Amino acid sequence: MESTVEQPCPICFSEEGLTMIAHTSEIPYFGEHTQLTILCPSCGWKHTDFIPAEGKKPGAWSLEIDSTEMLSVRIVRSSSCTIRIEKLGLEVDPGGATTGYVSNIEGVLNRFEGAIQLMYRQSISSKEQDIVEKCESLLKKIDLVKSGELVVKMTLLDPMGHSQILHSNAISRDLTSEELENLELGPSIPIFSPDDV
Repeated sequence: MESTVEQPCPICFSEEGLTMIAHTSEIPYFGEHTQLTILCPSCGWKHTDFIPAEGKKPGAWSLEIDSTEMLSVRIVRSSSCTIRIEKLGLEVDPGGATTGYVSNIEGVLNRFEGAIQLMYRQSISSKEQDIVEKCESLLKKIDLVKSGELVVKMTLLDPMGHSQILHSNAISRDLTSEELENLELGPSIPIFSPDDV
C-alpha cells in the first residue's frame, strides 16, 4: 500500500509530503511483519523498518557463532536494535539514519567489515598508525569468525522487541532495567494520525 502523508520531511523540511509504503508479508519462522518505508521525493531521504504483527516486549537475542554453517542464520534487525560482538569489541547502536533489515549472520559481519574498512582507509590517509593496526586486527578476526576458526557471540538488544535471531540455539531473554536505561532507541519516525494516511 502506498500513500502520501502531508507531513514535512524531517531532513529537508520540504512541504511536498512524504510517501509511505507499507508491505505486509510472512517472514518464515518469524511470522507476519510489516515493512514500513517512508520516502521524501524532494531530497531522497528514506527510512525503513520492520514491525511484527504481534506486540513484542523489550528483549535480547544472542547466538554463539561457532562454525561456517552459522553464517546463514537469519536475522531481523529493527531500527531500534543494538548489535554487539563483545569478544571483538564491536557494537553498532541505532542512530538517526538507522534502518531495519532482514539479513543473516554473514551479512551483519559484512556490515561491520565495511565500516572497519572505511575507518581503515581514512586512518591510512591521515597517517594514524595505531588505528590502522586496530582495523587490520579486527578485519583478521572477522575473517577468522567467517572461517569458523574464532568463536564469538552475537547479541541483539532491542528495547522495542522487534529484532530476532532464527536458530534453535538462539537464546532470548528480557532486557535488564540497566540495559533499557542505556540503550538507544533509534531514529524518531514522524508520527502520523489516521487522518494523515
